[in-house]
Amino acid sequence: MKKPLYPGLLLVALLCPPCAMAQSAFDGTWKVDMSKVQMPKKPDVLVLQNGTYDCKTCAPAFQVKADGQDHAVSGHPYYDSVAIEVVDAHAIKETDKKAGKVVATSTTTVAPDGKTAHFEFSDSSNTSSAPVTGSGDLARVAPGPAGSHAVSGSWVTSNLANLSDNAIFFTYKEANGTLSMTTPTGQSYQARTDGTEAPYKGDPGISSVTVRQNGKNVLVETDKRDGRVVSVATSTVSADGKTMKVLFDDKLRDRTMSFVATRQ
Repeated sequence: MKKPLYPGLLLVALLCPPCAMAQSAFDGTWKVDMSKVQMPKKPDVLVLQNGTYDCKTCAPAFQVKADGQDHAVSGHPYYDSVAIEVVDAHAIKETDKKAGKVVATSTTTVAPDGKTAHFEFSDSSNTSSAPVTGSGDLARVAPGPAGSHAVSGSWVTSNLANLSDNAIFFTYKEANGTLSMTTPTGQSYQARTDGTEAPYKGDPGISSVTVRQNGKNVLVETDKRDGRVVSVATSTVSADGKTMKVLFDDKLRDRTMSFVATRQ
């Protein structure tokens, strides 16, 4: 066995067991395991027909002309205009802007058989550094209206892949009843774990947060925007402390998903 480098600290730990166990079960940097992400089962509904694009399940829903030009939309904290370009009979490109600046782009291409689709995206709408990038696949669960573009219909995300590292890491640090959270994209908060409301920084869609610790290994985070609950995340650390399962409830879009993160 390797000799301890700091025998004095080891002695303190032996003489004060509670001190040795003081570290929170949540402390550390965590990485989302993309192989263990369970996407929402409730479908997204899109209709592109007669030159108009209708995102029926966006929160809030919007409808714009599909002419490749910017069109104003309201009620969205991350963007205020949307441009939909019809690339061809099976593909579209979306460009989102806020205050005239491009904050997100995505391209969706429907397979020839119409049963699946592939998308690629770049999103800087809630990051202070490099954009989040990635790709994924959709599975059709219902067709669109007769005569509509191939992208029309009800879709569920069947796979999410190639996410940039800044989207899958987050760090927790708990001390004296306060939990600090930071991400590579610039989100952060410092909140008491007794449910006291605190500011949420770096995300246009979240203005405040409450965190409540239920026992040693469970945290319930409630995110709000202007006093309204937008999401609730319940995180449970495994008994061995190596993994964390997160159940995410999107209150605005009435969808749930889950993922597992591993301690780094």
